[in-house]
Amino acid sequence: MKTSRRKHSPAFKAKVALEALRGDKTIAEIANQYEVHPNQIMQWKKILAEEAAGLFEKGQSRKPQDEKVLIKKLYQEIGQLKVEKDFLEDSLGRMG
Repeated sequence: MKTSRRKHSPAFKAKVALEALRGDKTIAEIANQYEVHPNQIMQWKKILAEEAAGLFEKGQSRKPQDEKVLIKKLYQEIGQLKVEKDFLEDSLGRMG
């Protein structure tokens, strides 16, 4: 019989990952306590360790890739507006 997947809240994941990082208990003990597979705990622990430094960044974009995408989108929009402006100027110039 197949069991349905459980969806854990970010707060729960952080709590379990922090406990794993602390090292007071083994991963197996934590997995047993929270009824989560040990591999899942290891994955959450790895994510927490890799992304923790980003929590302390000030004045910097936390996701530079998102910033690059936004800049690209804005340049595209500027280009589109320039084309529309030029078209309207040409159209109005012919009418007058």
